[in-house]
Amino acid sequence: MDKTDGVATVLSPDICIIGAGSAGLSVAAGAAAFGVPVVLIERGQMGGECLNTGCVPSKALIAAAKHAHAVRKAAEFGVIAGEPLIDFDKVQAHVRSVIDAIAPNDSAERFTAMGVTVIRADARFIDGDAVIAGGYTIRARRFVIATGAAPLIPPVPGLAGIDYLTNETLFDLKSLPQHLVIIGAGAVGMEMAQAHRRLGARVTVVDTGRALAKEDPELAGIVLERLRDEGIEIVEHSRVLSAEKTANGVRLHCETPGGRIAIDGSALLVAAGKTGNTLGLGLEAAGIAVTKAGIAVDGRLRTTNRRVYAIGDAAGGLQFTHAANYHASLVLREILFRLPGRENRDMVPRATFTDPEIAFAGLSEEEARARYGQVNVLRWSYADNDRAQAERRTAGLIKIITGRRGRIVGVGIAGAGAAEMIATWSVIIANGQRLSHVRNAIVPYPAMAEIGKRAVIAYYAPLTRTPFVRAIIRLLRRFG
Repeated sequence: MDKTDGVATVLSPDICIIGAGSAGLSVAAGAAAFGVPVVLIERGQMGGECLNTGCVPSKALIAAAKHAHAVRKAAEFGVIAGEPLIDFDKVQAHVRSVIDAIAPNDSAERFTAMGVTVIRADARFIDGDAVIAGGYTIRARRFVIATGAAPLIPPVPGLAGIDYLTNETLFDLKSLPQHLVIIGAGAVGMEMAQAHRRLGARVTVVDTGRALAKEDPELAGIVLERLRDEGIEIVEHSRVLSAEKTANGVRLHCETPGGRIAIDGSALLVAAGKTGNTLGLGLEAAGIAVTKAGIAVDGRLRTTNRRVYAIGDAAGGLQFTHAANYHASLVLREILFRLPGRENRDMVPRATFTDPEIAFAGLSEEEARARYGQVNVLRWSYADNDRAQAERRTAGLIKIITGRRGRIVGVGIAGAGAAEMIATWSVIIANGQRLSHVRNAIVPYPAMAEIGKRAVIAYYAPLTRTPFVRAIIRLLRRFG
């Protein structure tokens, strides 16, 4: 119910959500579907990072780059095409058109039509149970902070004096960089490195550690070999000492295992990670603690103020759009139905959209051994898959990690279609299924998804040579 409090109008919804990115929109839509009064506050663009500067534009750019790469590789299939001509204006127009096509789903108009009160303004806590925004004071039963994350800028001397790019500005480029230098060899850095290389740019990537360090080293190695083959220079275990502006762009001074080097480029992309957006929220006034990664939460995504939840990138941890949607479902359970929803990170898959892709769900080998002791690791190569041979996409493999009695606890895939295939494995892991369930599955032929079943069948292959099993078969044969 609305009322006035001095000069401000007081709103008293059941839920107040700060941030209209993937996480916040999911909570708003879910609550509104049940007829729950919701206030949604957003100071920037509806749809947040994923729609405007993250997942959507980056995957649109990657798609354009894949087409360019396919033209170059067409001769392998007997199709003579030659070097593609890149119209970068049209590439960027494609990116913008994809954003425009999806934007209505995240618009203020759509959510207003659902019954959500949308306020386009900054939000700030004034105490533990009230927020002010756009001339309103919002006193809600529960608050959800879903403000996303901002690019993490490393403290490199001289960097502040350079017009560097981040994911927030990369897709505004008017022309393809001649030589793109990237700080950060994580998922974003490597995806954008390959996309720009395939569109015709020279690309150099620098990282303080191992490239794709969060990924299984065996799987990451398959991808990194391909990226290097395509001409991307990857400088690992190297520290950027300083950065300076030059007449032609930028120069990085780096300390590498082989000594100091200078890297000259025409443009610089900083892709060193993200940190939760908390600036200006007045969290201290609400008694909400913050860490370096973002807002501190417990296993149920509650902040140190038990009336306030933090979800998605704002809470640090799993900074994926699908994880944000998962968080939204958990807090809706708690807020609407008083059903405790504890985050289980083991069941949340992740994917890096390089080519080949990397996808993983569950526990890594190291994590599985730490938790269960002895584990089995099954492998099957794309090169042994008929569909992969037909399409000349034979780089990659699947790894299936099992615990006791064949329970599947982790799966990693590097190869074509990995991000699509990992969804099924995520369900298998979440439901505690075993190798026998996959052994009995029927997979269309020819499909790359066969690699999983073939790995499982290989696990059972030694049984065919077991004397006891062979003796049983001989016995049964006597009965006709």
